[in-house]
Amino acid sequence: MAASMTPLATPPTTPPIATPLLRITRHGRVLTVTMSRAPVNALNDELIAQLDAAADLAIADDGVSVLHIRSDQRAFSAGADLALIRSCFETPEGPDAMTEVVRHMQRLYDKLEAAPLVTLAEIGATAFGGGLELALACDLRVAAREVKLGLPEAGLGLLPGAGGTQRLTRLVGPGVAKRMILGAEVIDGAEAERIGIVQWAQPLAQLASWTSALATRYAAMPKAALAANKRCIAAATDCARDGYAEEIAETRTLYDHPDTRRRVVAFLARDAAKHSKESTP
Repeated sequence: MAASMTPLATPPTTPPIATPLLRITRHGRVLTVTMSRAPVNALNDELIAQLDAAADLAIADDGVSVLHIRSDQRAFSAGADLALIRSCFETPEGPDAMTEVVRHMQRLYDKLEAAPLVTLAEIGATAFGGGLELALACDLRVAAREVKLGLPEAGLGLLPGAGGTQRLTRLVGPGVAKRMILGAEVIDGAEAERIGIVQWAQPLAQLASWTSALATRYAAMPKAALAANKRCIAAATDCARDGYAEEIAETRTLYDHPDTRRRVVAFLARDAAKHSKESTP
C-alpha cells in the first residue's frame, strides 16, 4: 500500500506532520517518527508503508542526520498484526500474503540499516517479534529498564523472519541469539543492555528526555562522516567486502568534503591559538 506524505519544510524546526499512523516532527537535524497505531503498533501493510515513506523522507533531506523512532502506544511494537497472522492460517492465500508482508518488513529494515544517517530506536514499551526486529535494524537502541523485549516466534512454530535471526546473531553472537530465539525468551531492558541487545537502558521516567538529548548529540556530528563510518562498520561483518579498502576510499572522499575541511581548519586554528597562548610569556 502506498503512503502519501507531505514533504518537510526546510526550517530546522517544523510543525508536526500527521499521517494516519505516524506523527513526524523535526527539531534541528533530528527527525522524530512516533508510531501511533493503537493499541500496540501492530505491524501491517499500512504501518510498514508509512514507516518506509518516513525513512525515505529522512534519507532525502540533507539537513537530517538522525532518524529517531519511538511510540506513543502501549507497545513500541508488539509485532505482526494478529489479523494478518489469522488470515495466514485461515485462508488459502494467507501464507503467501503473510510472506509478502514479511518481505516488506525486510526491505524497510534493510533501508534503515543502510541509511546514510543515524537511526535511533527509543523503546519505551514492549517490543516483540517484528517490533524488536525494527529496533534491531536501527544503529542505536535505548530501552526503558522495565520494558519487555523478545522474539517469541519459535514458540508458535515460526521464526523471526524480518531479519531477526541475522541481526541478533551479528549483534550478540550465536550463543545469546540461540538462547533468545530458540527459547522464545522475554527479557527486560536492563538485561537487554547487559547482553548487548540495546546500548543503553534508562529508567522509564527519564527515557524520553535522555534519548532526545542523545539524538541531539549524534545530530551534531558531520553527516558525511556518519554515513562513511556506517558503511565501513557494515563492511566489517560482510565477508564479500574489503573493509580496509573501504576505509581508505571513504577517508580520501572525506578529505575533500567541504564540511570536513571546515571542521578541520577550525580545529587547527583553535589548536594554534591555544599553543600561541601557552607560549606567550
